Parts: sequence; C-alpha cells; structure tokens
Amino acid sequence: MKKFKLKNKYRFGFPKKRGLYDPQFEKDSCGVGLVANIKGIPSRKIMDDAFQVNSKMDHRGGCGFEENTGDGAGILVALPDNFFRSEASVLGIDLPSFGSYAVGNVFLPVDDTERTKCFQIIDETIKSEGQKCLGWRDVPVDADKADVGPASRKAQPVIKQLFIEANSNLTQDEFDRKLYIIRKQISHLIRGDESFNEGKLFYVCSLSSSVIVYKGMLTPAQLFPFYPDLESVDFETHLAMVHSRFSTNTFPSWDRAQPNRYMCHNGEINTLKGNMNAMKARQGTVRSDLFGDDIEKLFPIAELDCTDSGSFDNVLEFLMLSGRSLQESIMMMIPEAWQSDKNMSDKKKAFYQFSSSMIEPWDGPASIVFTDGRKVGAVLDRNGLRPSRYYLTEDDNVIMASEVGVLPVDPSKVIKKGRLQPGKMFLIDFSKGEMIPDEDIKTEIVNQHDYEQWNRAIVSLDDLKAEKEAEYISESLISRMRAFGYTTETMQFMLMPLVSELRDPLGSMGNDAALACLSDKPRLIFDYFKQLFAQVTNPPIDSIREEVIMSLECLIGPEGNLLENDKDNVKRLRVDNPILSNTELNQIKNLSIEGWNTRTIDLTYNIDDGLEGMKRRLEEICSEAEQAIQDECSFIILSDRNISNSVMTLSSLMACSSIHHHLVQRQLRTKIGIIIETGEAREVHHHCLLFGYGADAINPYLAFESLFQALQDGSLTDENLPNNQAIVEAYKKGTKKGILKVMAKMGISTLHSYKGAQIFEAVGLSDEIIEKSFPGTASRVGGITFDALFNEQKRRHDLGYPKEEINVTTLPNPGDFHWRNGGDSHMWDPKTISSLQLAARTNNEDAYWEFAKHANEVSTKQSSLRGLLKFKSINQPIEIDEVESEKEIVKRFATGAMSLGSISTESHESLAIAMNQLGGKSNTGEGGEDPIRFKTNDDGVSKRSAIKQVASGRFGVTMRYLTNSDELQIKISQGAKPGEGGELPGKKVDDYIAKIRHSTPGVGLISPPPHHDIYSIEDIAQLIHDLKNANRTSRISVKLVSEVGVGTVAAGVVKAKTDHLVIAGHDGGTGASPLTSIKHAGLPWELGVAETHQTLVMNNLRSRVVLQTDGQIKTGRDVAIAALLGAEEFGFATAPLVTLGCIMMRKCHLNTCPVGIATQDKELRKKFKGKPEHVVNYLFMVAKDLRMIMAELGFKTVNEMIGRVDCLETDIAIDHWKRNGLDFSKILQPAEKIFENTEVYNIKEQNHGLDKALDNELLEKCENAIKSGEKVSFNSPILNINRTVGTMLSNEVAKVWEENNLPEDTININFTGSAGQSFAAWLVKGITFKLEGDANDYVGKGLSGGKLIIYPPKESKFTAEENILLGNVALYGATGGEAYFRGIAAERFCVRNSGASVVVEGIGDHGCEYMTGGKAVILGETGRNFGAGMSGGIAYIYNQNKDFDKKCNKETFEIESLMDEDLEDPENPGTPVTVSYQVAAFYEAFGMEGAKSNEASVTLPVLNCYSPGGLAAETQSNNVHLAWEQVPGQGGWVGWHNGDLGTGIGAGAWCITDTYSVARAVHQLPDRRCRRVEERYH
Repeated sequence: MKKFKLKNKYRFGFPKKRGLYDPQFEKDSCGVGLVANIKGIPSRKIMDDAFQVNSKMDHRGGCGFEENTGDGAGILVALPDNFFRSEASVLGIDLPSFGSYAVGNVFLPVDDTERTKCFQIIDETIKSEGQKCLGWRDVPVDADKADVGPASRKAQPVIKQLFIEANSNLTQDEFDRKLYIIRKQISHLIRGDESFNEGKLFYVCSLSSSVIVYKGMLTPAQLFPFYPDLESVDFETHLAMVHSRFSTNTFPSWDRAQPNRYMCHNGEINTLKGNMNAMKARQGTVRSDLFGDDIEKLFPIAELDCTDSGSFDNVLEFLMLSGRSLQESIMMMIPEAWQSDKNMSDKKKAFYQFSSSMIEPWDGPASIVFTDGRKVGAVLDRNGLRPSRYYLTEDDNVIMASEVGVLPVDPSKVIKKGRLQPGKMFLIDFSKGEMIPDEDIKTEIVNQHDYEQWNRAIVSLDDLKAEKEAEYISESLISRMRAFGYTTETMQFMLMPLVSELRDPLGSMGNDAALACLSDKPRLIFDYFKQLFAQVTNPPIDSIREEVIMSLECLIGPEGNLLENDKDNVKRLRVDNPILSNTELNQIKNLSIEGWNTRTIDLTYNIDDGLEGMKRRLEEICSEAEQAIQDECSFIILSDRNISNSVMTLSSLMACSSIHHHLVQRQLRTKIGIIIETGEAREVHHHCLLFGYGADAINPYLAFESLFQALQDGSLTDENLPNNQAIVEAYKKGTKKGILKVMAKMGISTLHSYKGAQIFEAVGLSDEIIEKSFPGTASRVGGITFDALFNEQKRRHDLGYPKEEINVTTLPNPGDFHWRNGGDSHMWDPKTISSLQLAARTNNEDAYWEFAKHANEVSTKQSSLRGLLKFKSINQPIEIDEVESEKEIVKRFATGAMSLGSISTESHESLAIAMNQLGGKSNTGEGGEDPIRFKTNDDGVSKRSAIKQVASGRFGVTMRYLTNSDELQIKISQGAKPGEGGELPGKKVDDYIAKIRHSTPGVGLISPPPHHDIYSIEDIAQLIHDLKNANRTSRISVKLVSEVGVGTVAAGVVKAKTDHLVIAGHDGGTGASPLTSIKHAGLPWELGVAETHQTLVMNNLRSRVVLQTDGQIKTGRDVAIAALLGAEEFGFATAPLVTLGCIMMRKCHLNTCPVGIATQDKELRKKFKGKPEHVVNYLFMVAKDLRMIMAELGFKTVNEMIGRVDCLETDIAIDHWKRNGLDFSKILQPAEKIFENTEVYNIKEQNHGLDKALDNELLEKCENAIKSGEKVSFNSPILNINRTVGTMLSNEVAKVWEENNLPEDTININFTGSAGQSFAAWLVKGITFKLEGDANDYVGKGLSGGKLIIYPPKESKFTAEENILLGNVALYGATGGEAYFRGIAAERFCVRNSGASVVVEGIGDHGCEYMTGGKAVILGETGRNFGAGMSGGIAYIYNQNKDFDKKCNKETFEIESLMDEDLEDPENPGTPVTVSYQVAAFYEAFGMEGAKSNEASVTLPVLNCYSPGGLAAETQSNNVHLAWEQVPGQGGWVGWHNGDLGTGIGAGAWCITDTYSVARAVHQLPDRRCRRVEERYH
C-alpha cells in the first residue's frame, strides 16, 4: 500500500482558513448503535456484541485516501467498576466506593513540556474545587495490531486515564457537577491558550462517575484492537453505545470522533449558528441554585471548536446537570412537531409550548442515543430522517442501531422488533429494569406541572386591544417607493403575483442579470446576500407536502430563566404569522399589559450628516436598544417611517442585525423582542434575511400601501381581492408559504430555530460591513465599504426625492428580471443572442468572434465575477498546432440537464444527436427518456442521451433506463432553485410525457425537494453504490450547486465514491422556478469550482474525481477560466438552446414558448427550426476559441491548465464605484498540497467494492437463466453488509432481454437473514426474491417489474403485523412489479410509486407520498400525512380504528368507502375485478396452497398462522372464495367482488367493505363523485 506523508504543520486538527477553504463548514454524519441489558446486569457479552454492531456498520463510516485511516469510531460504556479497581490497585490507587470516584480518558499533547503543563493545570483545578486527584494511568494502545493508518498515527495524542476521588460530603449528583466544573475550566485554560502549540490536542473524552468514553480517529473494526482495555475479559458493562463517523474531510481529528460525553448523534444540526448565539445570549439570564456563583465557570456553555454534535452535547449536559432529567432535556431540545398535530394530547402540547418559551429546537435530521449511565434512551428528529431500529430479546437485552442485522440474534429469542418513529423516544431505566415507551416517558414529564394553566399567561396577538388603523395611501407613496428601491418589476413580477397566486411567483431561464456588487444601479443591501441550502449532508424539507412538521408560530418578547420551570417564564407574546398588519403593529406599539411596554427606535438620520451620520446612527441605535432593556421595555420597534426629502434611513437589515449581534455579545438579546416597521422589506427573501439576522416580527407597511394603490388604480384585478383587508391577508398567506419554503431549503422546520441562524452568504460586502453588522457571515470576495453603501442608499434616496423639484409619479424600470435597453446588464442581451444564432446556423466564425467579443467584453464582463479576471502569461506561448485538438476538447463538453417535458421532444433529441456526433454527452434531465431512443437509428443517428439523470422524482428511472447510460447523474441541486424539487406544470404533461414519466396526463408534477434516499453523507454513498451496481460500466456523477462550504460537501461526496462531480452556478436553469430562488439562492460557479478544487487538493482527493462546472458558460474564455480554477469538464445549457432558436422570452413555465423549444404545445412545436448541427458548429467554435487561449498561455493540453490560478489576475483596468472593493485573492489562491504525492486532476478510479457483492455469486448461479430463460431456484443467506442485492443481476437481465422481459418467476431466490440497504433495488420482471428475516432501508427501490416477498422467521414468537419488517423509504420510485410484506414498514413507504402493486401490514408517516400510479393495500395502521401529493394510483386502507381521515393529507385526493363502481370493470360491465386478488396473492406469498389460475373463481385456504393479524378472525371454514381478473396493462388490480367472498370469516375481516378506505387521486374519480379542485403548482 502506498504511504502518504502528512506535512508536519497539519499533524492534527483542521488546516486554518485559507483561500476559499474554511474549516467551520466541515460536516459529518454516521452510524450509531446501542447494546444494553435492561436489568442493568454487567457482562462481557455486552462488549463483544457492541464490537460486532459497530464493525457491521463499517460502510456507514468514512475513509480518506488511506483505506486504514478512518474518520472516527468510539464507544461509551457504563463504568466497569471491577476492571478499574483491578487496574488502579496495580498503580497503588485505592478506589473508594462506586459513585465516589470518577475516571476520565484524556487526550494530551505529545510534547513533554506542554503535557507537563497540562498535568499542572489539571491538578491545581481539581484541588481548587475541593476534590482529590488519585493519579494517572497510561491507557494501553496497539496501533500495529489495529493496523491504524499513517495519517491517524501521526495525529495521535498521548492517551491517559485520570482518577478523581469525591469530597466525602458530596452526593454522586453533586460530585458529577463538580467534575463538570473541573472539566470545563481545564478545557478553557488549555484549549483556549494560544501559547500551547498542541493545545488543540488536549481533549477530555469523558470525566464521570458513571460512564467512560474510548474513541479515536479509527475505523469501527480498529477500535477494540487499538484499545486492549476493551478486549479484556474483565471489562464488563451493562451498557455500550457505539458510533462510526463519516466526515467531509480527511484531516486528522481524534477529538471529533464520537460518542460525546452523554450522547452520540447521527445527523446534522441545521440551526447551529442561531442555537449557539441564543445560548451565548442566555448566559446573561441563567441562574441555578445547584451551581450558584460557579455557573460562570461553565461559560461558554457551547464550546466554539466543537462539531454540531459536540455543541448539542454541551447544552444537553448543561440542562441535565442543572437539575432537569435526561429525557426532559432531550424533549426540550428535540421537540416533536407539536404545532400541527391533530392527534396530540392538549397536555403534551402545553408542555412543548411551555418549553418553547425558553429554548428553540435544535433542528435537523437526528438519531440520538443518550445516557447518564443510569438511564439510556434514543430519540428521532421530528421528521424521521434517520433510521433507528431495535430488537428486544427474551434475555432482557436491547440492540438498537442504524441498521438491523448488525448482530446475529436467534430469531426465536426476539420478542419485539421496533423502530423509532418521528419525534419519538424510548428509554431504559436500569434501576427499574424496564424499557419505557414514548407515551409513558412523556406522560410523566408533561404531568410534572399544570402547563396548560401556566400557558394561560401567554398573550396572543389577537387578545391585544388597539384602534384599528385606517389603511390609507399617502401622497408621498411613489417618492417613498422609489427611495426604498421599488420598480415596476417589483409590482409586476413580485408583489401582485404574490397576493394573486398566494405563493412565491414563478419565473424561468435562470438569472443572467448582474450581481448586486457589479450592478451599476443602486441595489438594496438585501441583494448582496445569497440563501444557503441543504445538500447531501442533510436534506431540505418538503414545505408543501410535509407542512405538518413546519411552523411559523413563535413566542416573542423577554425570555425567562432556562434553568427553572417557572410559570412566569411563559409570559410572552404569541405570534402565529410574523408578518404583521398595520393594525397588529399598533397593538404591540400600544401595549397596556402590566409590566410590558414598547419603545420605537427611529432608524433615520439627517441627509446632510452624510456617511459619518450613517455610521454614528448605527452606533446610537445599538445603545438605544441596550437602554430600552435597562428601562425594562419588552419590545423595540425599529422604524424607517420617518424618511423624507431631508432624512435618510439606515437599512432595516443592517440595523436589525447590528442590534441583534450587539445584544448577543452583551448577553442581553433574550431580554427583548425586536420588531421591524419597514418600507424597505417586501419580498420573501427580504423577510427571511431579517428573521435570519434577529428580527422577531415584521410590518412591511409600504408593501401593503403599494398594493392598496394597485387595487385602487385598477392594476390589481383579482375577484378574490375586493378590498385592502383581503390584500393584507393574501400577502400574509403568500409570504408565509415563501418563508416556509426558504426555511425548508436548509432543512429547518420552525421559524423559532431559523431566527438568528443567519443562513446566508454575502457576495460583495467588505469585511468592514460584515464585522460591524453581520459577524459570522461568509463574504469571500470582499466588496463595497460603508462609503459605497452610503452612496448607493443616497442614489436611491435621490430617485425618490430628487434635488430638482420634479413631480415624481412613476416607478423606474431598471430591467432586473427582463433585459431592457439602458437597464441593468444581462449576460443574454439581443446582440449576444443574434450573433450566436448567426454563427451557429451558418457556421460563420466571424459571427462567433463578434458574439464572443461582446460576451467577453460587455455582457459577461459587466455581470459576472469572471468578467473581472484576465489571463496572465507565465509560460512562453506555443504554436496552436501543438495544442490538443478541437476533436479531443469537445469530448469534455456536456449539455445541461433539461428534461423532456420542460423542453420539447424536438429540442431534447437535437441536443442528444449533436452531442453524440461530436463525442460529448447530452443529459436527459429528470424526466426520463423514451426507450425507443436507446437504440441507434438505421441511418446511424443516435438520439440516446449519454447522461441519465436520477433526480428526487425518479421519473422514468427503470432498470432499462439505468442500463442504457454512460453516466448516471444524481441531481442533488439545480442552479435555478437549489434546495427545491423540479416542477412541471400540468399543461406540459401530455400523454407522451405522462407515459415516459409514469404519471397522469394533465396533472402537474413536482419532485420532492430531497431525494428520500439521501438524508446524509452515508446515504449518498449508498445511492452511488446502488447506481454503480445498476450499471458497472457507467460513471457515477453527483450534481451540486455552488455555495459557501460546497468544497467540504464535495470532499464528502468523493469519499462516498463518486466518479464525477458537477458544481453548477446559481445563474443557470431553464425550467420553472420561484423568482426568490432564481435571484437569491446559490453562488457563481467561479466561487464554487475554486473552493471545490482547493478543498479536494487539500484532502488529497482531487485525483479520484472528474470535476465539471456549468452555469452561463458561453465562450472559450469562460471555459479557460473554469479550467484554470480547477474544472476539467464543462457544461453548456442556455447557449445550446439559443443556437436552436431560444430568444429568452422567459415563458418556459407557461408552455407558450414562441420558438417551439420549451413547450409541449403541438402547434408551437411546429415553429422549432433548430438542427443538431447548429449545436455542433457552436461547440467546435468554442473549442477553437479555447485552443487559441491555450496556445497564448503555453498549454498543450487541458489537463495542464487545471487549477493553474497563477495564470489569472484581477483586471485592475476596470474602474467602478462598486467593483473596486472586490478582492479575488481567495479565488486565486493556489490549492495547497497538504499530503505528498497529491495530484490536481483525475488520474485514479474509485474503488466501489463491487468485487465483494453477493450478486457475483447470484450471477454465477443464474447464468443459464439469463442467457436462455431456463428456470432456476436456490437458497442464499444474507447479511446487512450485503447491500443492493439483486441490482447487478437485474442489470445483466436487462442487457440481454431488453424490452422483452424475462418470463415471470424464471429466477427464484430464497434468502434468510437481514438484508442490507437497497435490497432488490430496480429488480426486473422474471426475478422473484423471497426473504425470511427482515430488511433495512430502501427495499425495492425503483422496483422494475420484479416480485418481492418478505416475512419474519417462521420460529419468531412475536406477532408479525405488530412488528417492524422493513426500514424507511421502501419502493421509492417503483415503476412495476409486485411486493408482499408480512409486517410493518417504516416511514415514507411507496413514495413516488408509479406502477407497483404492493401489500403491507402497516406503515409509518408520509406513506404513498407523490404516488402517481400502481396500487397499495395497507392491511393495518398508517402514520401521519398519508398520500401527500398523490396524483395517481389507488391505495386501499384497512381503516379498523376509523381514524384514517385524521392521518391524511387530502390536498390531492379524496377518501371513499368501496362503492358499486369498484365492483366491476368499467370497460366490461358485469366482469368482476378485485383488489382481493392482491390480498390473495399476499396470502399465497406466505405459504398458502392454491396458485393463480385463469378460472373465474379460485379457492385459497386461510392458514390461521399466516392470516393478516387481527384482520381475519379464526374461522370455522378455511376457504375464501375470490373472483378476480387482472386489469389489462395496469400492473395492478382494482374493484371488489361481493359474491361469497369471505365466507366464514369473522367480522372485521379485510373483506368487509365499510372498514376499507380507498384513497384515490381527485382527477381519477368518476365525475359524479369528483370534487374538482383548482390546479395549483407549488
């Protein structure tokens, strides 16, 4: 094995911030496990089992470029008293009784001098706290036996064990608090002391009287061999928590391994910055009788150099040691989604509301295992985004892990198989020797106090009295609108559609307008910020379909003491919607409640005071806010209403953020509410920024007034908006949806957590502004100073109040959305479009050079960051003949992901033909591809797209689709709307598009914002593995969008084994997208590709992956800059469409494209005049353009150029009042090679581990079946480490049989055991898998015609229908086939099912979401939010408890009882068709006699042991008569036969029609029963 050397200065910890790399954006995710004896009986077996559990989750951990250097693994155990007594006695230490001593594992500096200094500090601190240091023990380690990798060894600290004896006067709880104080002090003194060179090596893994942690930068399999203690036969425990880490870097970090001191965490905290700021602010108000004055020794509560998990652990520890129980502390930090839960008890809601008055949720995907040694428990986040499965055995053991099958257990000894449900918890109390279910845990806690009574102190906004303000329109309206930056486009494209459509308005064709920092027009400071969004390491949330877990409700005003359950804590103001009407603002202004009052802070200053006046006012408002707190005000209102011709105003955003951060620093922020009265903020993006930087509520008075005026003058004509009150309500509703969507992009579900989280990056603001007003916000290219900001505001003010006495009556139109002559610059202006079309259509190089000159020197130069760069000659120029040929260069080109559906068949096929002709690659986009195109035409023309995209909607993703690809691209994000799903309006879904997408004609399609099989970094590793199994010759690609931190995400994705990586810019996109996203989400690709290249080189991962970028790339100059910044392949999307005739009308989402490109309208498509050769001509000219630049710069090949930022420099000749402050030094920072032998472009292939796949054995045994259709049947064991079983096999079948399909049941394989993730993914017709055991997540993903049967082991003693059989997201994107499951499936069952017929005995939350076809029979309970977004297919639900109605999201479907129409085939009256067939097949699958036949009636015996539990009572007759007929071409069965069906079955059986509910998409119902709903495209 090749050894890599680590440069000495990076021996441990992360590199310092350099270039675009910033260690604060590192992420991690992981697998967790728990083994415990419920009775608290210690044994060696618990340790041995824990080792197995962690080792079987190796694939969930990460490795860097060294296979034997892990990202981290660890174990937390209950303190093994006998073991430590024995070891201490060897050292001459006499330990006191259990509970009166503590042991801690401590990482120490390697340097002897520094280590000695650490010992001295620790000893002095222990003494000062009145405790006794008994001594130290060297922890035995064996790196050789564990085969620990070189990087990990070089970073390894000295590891010792510290023994402390309690003061005899202390109880164990008091001793634990002393240990907490000791540990916090020594950590602050050593890690915070910059005189230590190795201070960051120091880390106390744990220091406790009840638990101890062993961990390190190891793989799970290395953990026990590395620490001989853990292998000692005397090391016994009753509790073991294990963890394997997957980080987004390869840098050495021993301390970041988990478990932490009280918990281990699989997931990510999305709201971390806001949580940390809030905890810092609370340090000014927390008090505790248990700590007294010592509480200040604990600050900062949340340590600054921790991971998100470490910070969570800090706060959990603080709450717990301050007197709260472990479980109550967890409930406060990870509450259930209580606000919208119709089924939750009032008592429980009252508790959650009370705790929300003291602390905001730590929001994000999370599976957390927690313990204090006396109890152990686990909890899942409110949305159920991580897997957590458990077994309970006869011998009182519980095994919980991210997967089942991690520990072999005798099936006959398992008494329960369960899973954690969203927001739910389980707890083991060792003192009671029992496992306590969620309901019991929470019932005890919610009954501690009468929270319902206490919550009556909450004041609702509706309860406040105030004079209703007349909604007036002032004479100065237009002046104020102009001064606050309103334009005609603000009204036309943003505000009026917002209130008419009750949603964020849509646009298309991306954003080619100038960045705010490059625009010559005065722009609002809001425009300098870009929204961040979730990609890979955590998922965005579906704010539309899963709104049940989201909430804007907040309590605002002064907080109480976090550490006390006091009824006075809850005396706060409840705001359901934080966008306040003028009346609501007046209610707060004129508070008359005892002890509450409000102060208004005027944000204006005299215009003559200039820049200094602005800076001075910024200081003054911070002081005034602090004074308001001293004067015991409850709220401050920051108001800009007093603007006039002589008075300017501070930006509401800058004012709000400055005050918020000032108060956080002074630890005063929780003592007051901040409300904004603003004429400036009007769009969703503006409101989100204000909330993100500290606002509690906003009154956008000028937005209301401008809409009142539009109604009055007739501009706004909507019958639903007859008056001003209706406008206010519509505005509030529309902005609410928009705010929820922006929150959801980042995976945040409550405004309470979003406030203050500042999830934005600034582009074009100087450090001067950031440090003063927006601390902690990334701004990596510098930009405008306060001077330029003042000038910009002054220019805008002068537009409203010109010095000349002009009567201002109209709004300006600077052309921000659509190009306008004399307006803001756009990259696609009429000259760019016309010259490119001339060049492409006539193959005219002169026209191309005219196009390139205008693009390079005018449109791109004025709009993009690369426009400010120029080439710098380092090498001698060479002859162009020496440069790589155009024919080779164009192979690096790909067209963008434009789906068939968003664009027409003609344009989609033209792109494919063109790219195939020149040897590049075209991309299907997310809409699938017609199988006819898989084969080359007789004339040799190929319409097959080389890149097949796999997006969250999984439209048309069948095994044949995957098999016919050269590259499989996982679309995580798209440039126009990162963090959101694709969107195709119903008018573009004609019969052809619906057939390819397996959906319903005329019904709009929305892809879920997240891939439901990618909630974390290890999940994308799984999908990459799945797709590689589906097509071993295809390279796997992952598409990300540029944002701050994308480099660290990319590093994680490369470690997850992607072969290819796309970093898309924010400015591309052709499909429908909210304007808020088009304009304000994502960053330029120049930043993204440079950061990614720098980060991958630093991690020595760049050689493993091909890096591509795209986003408004047009010319050879653009390609050259992309290469010099680090890219080696290049994507083109808009430009090829322009060559085919696009004229940028931006009507793509309306289906009215006048040139036949972005439309499905048959008449408009006749206008399409594009030809494949137009694209070919253009791309060859781009390649020639690039060759000429390469020759000038002295490069023979593109590979030589990659990452050569030394050949770029800033164009200082550009003199502009805004651009002068931009600093490109971080972009142009050469990538640092931390490890020797680091390469800067792709030279290595990823090791996907396919040689270890179980499918290799299956393929051998099925060879004849695949070749000739010979039947084969055999048995096979299966383990959780056998992942994606059946996918390679299906790929081989698809290659041979193509569209003909293997005859049904040709291959029969019977498995026993616990199947790994993605069992039977994309299983094709002709293959039947039976599994006796259970399975993990993603069972039957993409099922493509195969048959799948899973049931518990026959010797199981538990009741199958009451226990968990499958993990999350089973049958995601299934397109055909059958599945029968004898047990319960977890969350998100059958998401995007579009053709499979399935039967299951119960499911979790979000079942059948986005279903577009197929049939699902649920013979048991469903979870919440069933059928959200269901637009096709039918679900039959056994509604035994009559509560199904409460669990549904009925936005797109209705519930019926089975009716006469269901009893017969509508096309053949009198012919019975029945869902009973599916249920009968379910019975048959589990061992019954009687096969399918073509007779009208068959008899199947009901075996009592296999009857779907509780549904069929024991009967005297064992026969069930079923009449059935398959519906032609439907792949499923419908209807009901009411003859003698169910003879002899007792009441409550599945055939009693009035207990069956049918969920059917609204548009599928017969007209006479159909409730027509207005189509709304979200």
